[in-house]
Amino acid sequence: MIEKAIVLLSGGIDSTTCLAMAVDRFGFENVTALSIQYGQKHSKELESAKKIAEYYEVLHIVKDMSDIFSFSDCALLKGRDTSIEHSSYAEQLEAIGGEGTVSTYVPFRNGLLLSFAAATAISIGAGVIYYGAHADDAAGRAYPDCTPEFERAMNEAIYEGSGHILKMVAPLMEMNKAGVVKTGLSLGAPYKFTWSCYEGDDVPCGTCGTCIDRQAAFDANGLSDPAIKKRG
Repeated sequence: MIEKAIVLLSGGIDSTTCLAMAVDRFGFENVTALSIQYGQKHSKELESAKKIAEYYEVLHIVKDMSDIFSFSDCALLKGRDTSIEHSSYAEQLEAIGGEGTVSTYVPFRNGLLLSFAAATAISIGAGVIYYGAHADDAAGRAYPDCTPEFERAMNEAIYEGSGHILKMVAPLMEMNKAGVVKTGLSLGAPYKFTWSCYEGDDVPCGTCGTCIDRQAAFDANGLSDPAIKKRG
């Protein structure tokens, strides 16, 4: 029996790396990408997800789950008064005592997305879900649904709740962002199509936590960000 995979694809670096890994292992015809509109300001990432899915020629499922997060005042969501912090994650964690959720943490978002991915995977006959959390996301529990503890618990829940036919893998969990980029580069991941910035503008702000993290990752690999067009 041919094993199939489903990949949560946001359109950013981490999920694109996971998609590259899944396609490399299972072949594009056995991989499905799943993207979610959850009310994020940076919905431009879904345009990136579409380009990336087309690049790999995988089936791409897009669903709107915005209503589920309607009670949240998270800065990442449209129409909220809370502003996105324009500082590094290290600085944001230091400001709250070294541990705790940051303003861009969407309450249990990954738990909900993974649950939906599990239901979809079972329905289409996939046996594995790829999920792109990495070590920098888990640091200081800034995003508690990106921690190894969460990954282990969610994996067990998915395995048990699927009748032992579905598992979740988080292949980036022990990597920092630089390591993720290095892995993706080795697989030829199309980072030129990706989007990371949390602001919903046409060009990256360059100063929000994820923009800073992204730039540092490419710097660590001795490369310019391929998604940033040079001016001049």
